[in-house]
Amino acid sequence: MTISLRLNKADSILFKKYAELNGITVSELVRRSVIERIEDEYDLKAYKEALAEFESDPIVYSLNEVEKELGLK
Repeated sequence: MTISLRLNKADSILFKKYAELNGITVSELVRRSVIERIEDEYDLKAYKEALAEFESDPIVYSLNEVEKELGLK
């Protein structure tokens, strides 16, 4: 897939210099940045869901309790 991106001159220079400093292409910089953004949003969503679940049933277990329950200790 090919994607075009329009940047003003200052942003274009910034992207190129940053990519150059990190030894990657601008394409790789953009690809990594988009993937990181998607992962961050997914992680935040998972965190919010886990927090809501915990708040509705705030029971916690210690590592020792879990190991004993699973027969690992």
